[in-house]
Amino acid sequence: MSMVEPQRGWRTVDIVVAAVIAVAFGVIFWAWSSFVWGPTSLFFEGFAKPAQYVLSGVYLMPAVLGGLVIRKPGAALFTEVVAAAVSALLGSQWGLDVILSGVVQGAGAELIFAFTAYRVWGLPVAVLAAVGASIGEWLHDMTIYFPETTFDAQLAYGVFVVASAVVIAGIGSWLLTRALADTGVLAPFASGRSQRAI
Repeated sequence: MSMVEPQRGWRTVDIVVAAVIAVAFGVIFWAWSSFVWGPTSLFFEGFAKPAQYVLSGVYLMPAVLGGLVIRKPGAALFTEVVAAAVSALLGSQWGLDVILSGVVQGAGAELIFAFTAYRVWGLPVAVLAAVGASIGEWLHDMTIYFPETTFDAQLAYGVFVVASAVVIAGIGSWLLTRALADTGVLAPFASGRSQRAI
């Protein structure tokens, strides 16, 4: 577990790095939707539609990664929303709705980081932040895309959303933060100094 006294104000480097993470993931979102999510839709449609959400953790990564790297209030929400906006500009198959999705997903992760008062940054918090983001995703998608689906089926979607979030967005973002810290690129951040010791 990593516990660090937070610095509340955003520095220029915080804004720049958060924006870089967000733009990079906006491009990843577009590519993932175009070359993975879209092409696999027919397969899952005929097999088990909720199971497609095992791929959804990628869409939650900027919220968790942004929070872990920047460690400032609003970082998770900022990176997720900007990533969603970039994917919308690139022509997301879901149009501008991805921005609303980004808001609720980013808010879900942000609430977990806020609950720790932006002081705890270990793997358990990364996983919980991913679960928070996945709950936002589940609430959004069940309301917008599957409102007439039975509650049992909606719960099945939820299981796959949470599982994907834990592995891809939670553990994946934590490992990526450690890897970035090891390269030295996070030297200006507390995450670059403390993550190596976790």
